[in-house]
Formats: sequence, C-alpha cells, structure tokens
Amino acid sequence: MKKPDTESDLCIRPRPAEVISIKLPADTLATLKKVAESRDMSYDALIKFYIGQGLRQDLARLSADSVLPAVADVLAQHIESKDEVAAILEEIGQANRRRWYPWLTRPLSTDT
Repeated sequence: MKKPDTESDLCIRPRPAEVISIKLPADTLATLKKVAESRDMSYDALIKFYIGQGLRQDLARLSADSVLPAVADVLAQHIESKDEVAAILEEIGQANRRRWYPWLTRPLSTDT
C-alpha cells in the first residue's frame, strides 16, 4: 500500500451523518470516558470506533457464512462421499465459530 508523501495527501472523505440519542448506564459511560481519555480521544469518537469495529467483524462473519454454500458445491464436485463433504463443512463451521465466538468454545472454569 502506498504511503502518503505528506500529511496533506491523506484525505478522509466526509460522510453524511445523523444524530441519534442512546441511553447508556452511567457507569458504562464513565468507563468509556476513562478509556477514551487514556487513548487521547473523545468518548463519542471511541463509541464510533467500537461500533465500526463491531460492524466490520459482523460483516466479515456474514461474508464468510455466505461462502459456505459455494464451498459445498465445489467439494461436491471433487468428493463423491456426501458424508465426507458434510464432515468437512461441519469442521469449517466449527473453526468459524471458534474464530468469531471464542468464548463459546472455551472450557468453563471449575475453580471455585
């Protein structure tokens, strides 16, 4: 990727925006403000960052999910056994769930 020669080469496109109102628990807002301060940014910028980050992750997951039917078709063309194709797809699904939902695949702690 080409790096900008000067700071002025970096152009951020303004996008239309809408103002919304959202209720947050007071302690959550206080924590957001603390974290934002530690990152030297405003808390509303931090909230936008978190929303953008979550959206990108969800869009990537949805994109990955939409690829599975194509994978199934290609596998079926090369592997005769439907059971083998199903096993491969299940393995891909499990790997995908571990990637996007790691907390669901971690063993529960037995510590008391």
